[in-house]
Amino acid sequence: MAVGIKRVVDNDPAYWDAALETQSRRDWDDLKLALLQKHLRHAYANSPFYRSSFDAARAHPDQVKSLDDIRRFPFINKRTLRDRQLAVPPFGDLVAVPERDIVYISASSGSTGVPTASPFTQGDFDDWIDYEARQFWSSGMRPTDRYCHSLNFSLFIGGPCVLGAQKLGALSIHAGTVPSERLLQILRQFQASIIWTTPSYAWYLGETAQKEGIDLRKDLAVRRIFVAGEPGGSIAETRNRIEDLWGASVYDYYGLSDIFGSCAGMCEEKNGLHWAEDHILVEVLNPETGEPVAEGERGEMVLTTLKKTARPMIRFRTGDIVSFTSEPCACGRTAIRMEGVHGRVDDMLIIKGVNIFPSDVESIVRRDHDLTGEYKLVVERINHLDQLTVEIEKIVGYNGSDEDLAQHFSKRLKSVTGVTAKVTVLPPDTLPRATHKAKRVEDRRTGVWN
Repeated sequence: MAVGIKRVVDNDPAYWDAALETQSRRDWDDLKLALLQKHLRHAYANSPFYRSSFDAARAHPDQVKSLDDIRRFPFINKRTLRDRQLAVPPFGDLVAVPERDIVYISASSGSTGVPTASPFTQGDFDDWIDYEARQFWSSGMRPTDRYCHSLNFSLFIGGPCVLGAQKLGALSIHAGTVPSERLLQILRQFQASIIWTTPSYAWYLGETAQKEGIDLRKDLAVRRIFVAGEPGGSIAETRNRIEDLWGASVYDYYGLSDIFGSCAGMCEEKNGLHWAEDHILVEVLNPETGEPVAEGERGEMVLTTLKKTARPMIRFRTGDIVSFTSEPCACGRTAIRMEGVHGRVDDMLIIKGVNIFPSDVESIVRRDHDLTGEYKLVVERINHLDQLTVEIEKIVGYNGSDEDLAQHFSKRLKSVTGVTAKVTVLPPDTLPRATHKAKRVEDRRTGVWN
């Protein structure tokens, strides 16, 4: 039996850690304040970046007497991570432990083409996996389940989340991103009861199974589907359609590469995503003023880690527009619940679970001297999957073939961002020019499901 299972069963089989998960809001706040004070002292003492930025803002960990005092400290964002990593390679000077203490890194691509690393100590990693086990338990996973992990393992932060299922005691299948036909064969052969993928791929996989004559309810044993990477899992219409297709219950998860795997997820009530409050402090702010919004109102989510020692993240602006509620859930858990991601403050796109910014494309376009430097991203939903087309312009006098130019660009885009796109080469001066702010993205999707 996996470590932790006896503790759960002896305590309350409904919870992974009943005392923690059902504590009062006051107890949550007291816990977060104690963790925050300790974490800020660690960041100030051990990270050159944080010591310098805190001093510049005249903020010191000793000033923190309440959770509201976090507002004394400056923001960071994705650009901060990229710039500091380039300035102090390989991990940047936000890191607050010696390299010998780092045992794992995930990485995401950036506009520079240099992967942005997210480092973990052994303690950080163990905390993360224990939280994943807690989250899986809240979504109904039990040691008797067979779990098929169908997320990318190649430096992707979602890959190791499978270890949470193993810690819980479930039989775990490390499938990764295998072809659909192979994945269906795995699901059928091993009769997996739970799978984790993106919402659009869950739909696509179900339709593919039907086309191959597979009865999703009779031939497969999938009864729970965890989804992440796209907004569909928190949209009732999308979730209901996937559930009707598979005859399975769908649970939405949220995570980000800069902290750890899944940071929030649905319990069996499926009324918002329970947040990892003992690991991450949440602020929801007006993106223009930086002031807090009222509970339930939409604002930009700003996150501060509370335990991650390798690279503390203090007031990280995610760019996600969210809303939260602190109302207790019918499941008995008292952690705040995220009511879904409503949008972005920037032009970031999510294509098949991979984040891509217009700036990612621009950095590639501007390097190619056979191109004018103008470009446009067109997003469409075809057969329930998001498809990206990149329109680029060749220069006057280009003598090569459009096909070769498109193929070269497509390969470069894939290597830098991990995104596969259709590339259309246009004649010079085809795309509109803008004197102020160019419109780089045309989103032709009229809804999550058309």
